[in-house]
Amino acid sequence: MTTWAFVSDFDGTISQKDFYWIVIEKYFPEGEALYHRWQDGEMKDIDFLNIVFASVGQPEETIKRDIADIPLDPHVKPFIEQIKKAGGDFIIISAGCEYYIHELLTLADIRDVPVYSNPGHVENGGLHLTPDPADRFYHERYGIDKKAVMQELSGRYDTLYFAGDSEPDSHPASLAAVTYAMKKLPPILDRMGTPYEKVDDFSEIASDLKKRGVLDRS
Repeated sequence: MTTWAFVSDFDGTISQKDFYWIVIEKYFPEGEALYHRWQDGEMKDIDFLNIVFASVGQPEETIKRDIADIPLDPHVKPFIEQIKKAGGDFIIISAGCEYYIHELLTLADIRDVPVYSNPGHVENGGLHLTPDPADRFYHERYGIDKKAVMQELSGRYDTLYFAGDSEPDSHPASLAAVTYAMKKLPPILDRMGTPYEKVDDFSEIASDLKKRGVLDRS
């Protein structure tokens, strides 16, 4: 029986660049001003993403090619294989969109990884996020409540490890045995008093888990 799992954010953690930046840079330069409004708390995350993703104005084939350009951490696939070899599960929780996450996992040949994220579809030349307010994990700001997902997972696993890079990840981080924090997340966790290990990529996470005896040292 699996008693532990590694839970990870996707955009900026597994991927090395948020998909919204690719869209802004290619199709929607006005989105940079919206980005600052969002960061200043003037917009909900789900509203910012929907405005940006709807702006593409391209057929689905082009959107899929843009998704294929999202760079992934080159260490993440072997990391997932190490997790599974050690008897753990690897799970993704993302406030982005399951549409491009599943597309990228397929392109990277990463299989059997559960994904908790906002549902979405391509329509009228854009990607539209469609979170369901009746869903048990619905969150008005993010579309998905990452902490609620983490709480449910904590009832299924004895131990959870977590990795993230930004503000939405600060909420599930408090429920992890060890949190691995990248990019913008460390100072946020400092303010919250949540302990963490600062890392830059999944190779550093693997090294730390080996020191803890979670992963094989070979």
